[in-house]
Parts: sequence; structure tokens; C-alpha cells
Amino acid sequence: MPNLSTTDLNVSRLCLGGNVFGWTADEESSFAVLDAYTAAGGNFVDTADVYSAWADGNSGGESETIIGRWLAKRADRDEIVVATKVGMLAGFDNQKRDTILTSAERSLKRLGADHIDLYYVHRDDPNTPLEETLAAYDQLVRDGKVRYVAASNFSAERLAQALAIQEREGFAKFVALQPEYNLVSRSQFEGELQRVAAENGLATVPYFSLAKGFLTGKYRPGVEVDSPRAGAASKHLDEHGLQVLEALDELAETHSTSVAAVALAWLAQQPTVAAPIASARTLEQLNDLLPVLSLELTQAEVDRLSAI
Repeated sequence: MPNLSTTDLNVSRLCLGGNVFGWTADEESSFAVLDAYTAAGGNFVDTADVYSAWADGNSGGESETIIGRWLAKRADRDEIVVATKVGMLAGFDNQKRDTILTSAERSLKRLGADHIDLYYVHRDDPNTPLEETLAAYDQLVRDGKVRYVAASNFSAERLAQALAIQEREGFAKFVALQPEYNLVSRSQFEGELQRVAAENGLATVPYFSLAKGFLTGKYRPGVEVDSPRAGAASKHLDEHGLQVLEALDELAETHSTSVAAVALAWLAQQPTVAAPIASARTLEQLNDLLPVLSLELTQAEVDRLSAI
């Protein structure tokens, strides 16, 4: 397994998204997915304090709680890299010092852990001085409660500003970036944001790696999919999206694998990308993702997909 940026965190090529835990996957199903993922060689799990507050009866923290209960049953906790985030949960939806420090304690309690491996600024907060925000994350690192810090949902300009402040003040520096990035949604990342990440040695860990399910191949013209994300995924059913699916179908057949695995492999082979994030609520869904742990596309295949 490669290290995440300059850290000593060895991470698998697929990061398992925990956004479905406590939402479309109950605890039993979540445990089964986590067990199968790690049995296949995966070790990188992503969650957030806001997961899964959008489900009926939830208030946030459900995903962390499930992951914490699962970790408590494992003897190899230190082999699992756990990433979580702060800044989007109602009442804690900012990047003020007190919010960050309090939220970290709450996440640690739910995870049943004494440290968080990778702690993300879930969303940039322009209403709080970056110096205040970054000093709080630095304190968590110095206190041993967080090993490394990272950024999510930052513009290139604000990310560059944050990195400059961290350098100037001697704060713990971001080691990773979590943007939206996939084969059909590329413009937000490719360009300036990707350049800032590359120039500063940040590992990219993209979310919505499968475009909310579209790049699994299950969304086709005339096909109805029972999923809470069906509306968002189906928006890609245009001429461009259909061309992408056609190429993915052919490459999946060539490699005797799933459409999802090919889409994830393309992403994993992009500059700065360390591990795409993808979630699964069932073992069947997970099995479509797992081949990316070892699947390598040829450069010609990567270029073909990139050119569409």
C-alpha cells in the first residue's frame, strides 16, 4: 500500500465511504460491508460527523458510531485508517475554534478512539479567519488527538491561502484534499485546484467518485433505479454520459470486471489521486468496487476515457 502524501499512513487504493452507514445501510449491513472490504485488503474508511443526519430520526454521528462499534470488535484497530470531518453538522456548521475542538471530542467518543487518523475541514468557512481555524487543527495534532489534517470543498485560492498560513505559522499542514471529482464531473478539480494540490504534495481523495452511482452503469435510458440518489445520478444521462458508459462497458468487458471498477481505476490513475472514495450499502455493491484495489488500465485506455 502506498503512503498518503508524506505521511506514514499506508492506505488502500479504494477508500470506503461511510456516508451510507446509518442511512441506507443499517448496522448489520454496515458491519458486513466493512468486514468484506477489509478482508479484501482495504483499510481506509471515510466518514463525517454529519453522516447520516439527513435520514429520518437521525441527528448526525450515526456513521461514526457504527464504525466505532465495528472497530471495537477488531484486534487490528491500528491497521485501519479512519478519516472524519467537521463543519457541516447543524449547530457545528462552521470552522470556529470551539466548534472544531468540541466536534473532535464528540467524534472521538463516537469512534471509541483516542485519535483520528485524518481530520478534514469539511467545508471552507469564509466567515471565520483562516488563522483561527488552522490554529485549532494544529492544537489537535499537538495534543495527539489527530494525526494529520486535510481539506475538503476548498477553492484553489483559499486552499493556497490556508497552506501559506500553515507554512508561515508553523501549523500542521494539510496532507490531503477531498474534492468532488469523477469521470463526468471534472472541471471543478482539474486546473487550478489540481495544480495547487500537486505543487504542495497533497494527496487527492475524491468524493462522488462514481457520480452518485451513475458510473456504476446501472443508470440507462428507460431504466428506473430505486435509489435516493437516482435523480442526481440520472442528470448525466445525456450524450456525453452515454459516450462514457459505452467506453466503460467495452473496457469492463476487456478486463472482465465491473463498470464501476473501470471508472474508479481511471480516477485512481489521475495525477495526485491516492484513493477514490466509494460507498456500498450491500455486499453486491461492494463486489463491484473491490476490483479497483488491483485493476490497472493501460495508458491508452486512460487516455481514451479522458478524451471523451
